Amino acid sequence: MNLTVHQSICIRMIKVGSVSNSSIFQIGSAGNIQALAELYNTGGYTELAEEAEPEGTIAEPLVPLAPPT
Repeated sequence: MNLTVHQSICIRMIKVGSVSNSSIFQIGSAGNIQALAELYNTGGYTELAEEAEPEGTIAEPLVPLAPPT
């Protein structure tokens, strides 16, 4: 069976809270998404890293998006 999808997507702002090892971020359609998460300790670390502290708030998007037409 053939399936044709036509889409028109207008995105004004996207805010991603966090991205982890097995995150999927999708806009639009996909036939099949298979999750795969692999975690490697390539640095040979034995302790947890210190907690990150935010530097401030961001008022504008990091990537400028085109205005809607």
